[in-house]
Amino acid sequence: MMPGMNPRKMAQMMKKMGVNQQEIDAEQVIIKCKDKEIIITNPQVAKVKMMGNESWQITGDVHEQSLSTTPDISEEDIQTVMGQCSCDEATAKAAIEKHDGDLAAAIMGLSEEKE
Repeated sequence: MMPGMNPRKMAQMMKKMGVNQQEIDAEQVIIKCKDKEIIITNPQVAKVKMMGNESWQITGDVHEQSLSTTPDISEEDIQTVMGQCSCDEATAKAAIEKHDGDLAAAIMGLSEEKE
């Protein structure tokens, strides 16, 4: 709000102009990007509707976190590839990593190498 302006009068003016603002009780806001996440803690969030458009205003403590591009490989995944391809653990894990965690592609890749 504007300093020295009566909040009630400001709300009335906004209503006359077709602006509707709603406060959102949020605990955390996360914006997911391709290579990182932007995390806003202790946010103050307002949804503003004006002339048929909806926009969001967010303020708070901002932290960025880069996303890991390596897939999570479980022991079960490794055992599956080892069982299908009759290979050792290191080979199975390397194939899964090479195919970004896609077990079917890892198995197909190892099967093609044996032929």
